[in-house]
Amino acid sequence: MRVTIADVAREAGVSKTTVSRVINTKGEVDRGTAARVRAVITRLGYVPSSGAVGLARGSSHTIGMLVPALSWPWMGEVLQGVVDTVEAAGYGLLLFTCNRGPESVEHFVTQVSARAFDGLLVVEPENTLDTIIGLHRKGLPVVLIDDRGSRPEGFPSVVTTNHEGGAAAARHLLAGGRSRPLVITGPAHFGCVRDRLKGFREVLPTDLVMVGDFTELSGRLAVEKLLNNRVRFDSVFAHNDLSAAGALRALRAAGRKVPDDVAVVGFDNVPLARHTEPPLTTVRQPTQQMGETAARLLLGHLAGTSSGSDEPVVLPTEIIVRESAP
Repeated sequence: MRVTIADVAREAGVSKTTVSRVINTKGEVDRGTAARVRAVITRLGYVPSSGAVGLARGSSHTIGMLVPALSWPWMGEVLQGVVDTVEAAGYGLLLFTCNRGPESVEHFVTQVSARAFDGLLVVEPENTLDTIIGLHRKGLPVVLIDDRGSRPEGFPSVVTTNHEGGAAAARHLLAGGRSRPLVITGPAHFGCVRDRLKGFREVLPTDLVMVGDFTELSGRLAVEKLLNNRVRFDSVFAHNDLSAAGALRALRAAGRKVPDDVAVVGFDNVPLARHTEPPLTTVRQPTQQMGETAARLLLGHLAGTSSGSDEPVVLPTEIIVRESAP
């Protein structure tokens, strides 16, 4: 059941008008009373509706966005897509990160009511899913971006064709005469990892799979381990460009020529892919378009013009061919 402003007022021992003044920072409210109201808001998880905020403020015209970290290689492109779309609609953007884990999430929750943004965009909500579900059930409109296979029912989301992207990488390597691929995945609990691996294996079956963590180091260590153990492979499919760059580095250090000895394919098409040695063949995710599409979905919901469908919007991936796997 959704928590209402009346519930907060009753619990805090004040009027609904006082709660409204605290939320909207309008009118004079005793500091101690304001602190007590905010504590109750946090404890009950009260989320004011965008309509209530609009009545008090004219309109908040603000979108919140929660991301795991700004250091993710493709995060800048997602953000650019969001910013271009919300600013064109006359909205502002409040950005929150989860760099400090639970502490960051707790801080974010305390800001939801105080900031009173109209809706929320969430990138890869795996570690914050329970929190997001709770806020959504209390009335906060939410759109997920790159949900990593964790999307609960009732949430609109924007995703890419990870399965087809993996299959495209396999077809490209197979067409180049490669028959003994090494796959370097991301963490196994991510839905995108399972989809990319499944798509790849359906085209080019392989049991040579090393679990990584999407870092350059994990790609380098995976290749070094197999080379040291004299395991034969003629190609690498890394589940992101950073780990592919690590694989390239390890191959070069071992005197293996790319692509003559080993072809390498990554995933994402971040700017780094154009500047590796050699430049990286990769599966492109339309990351900026993902941000634009998610922002349009949320704005449409707030304006009452959305289709009402909770089915994910799926954007296509494509193979970008460069020198590492021509």
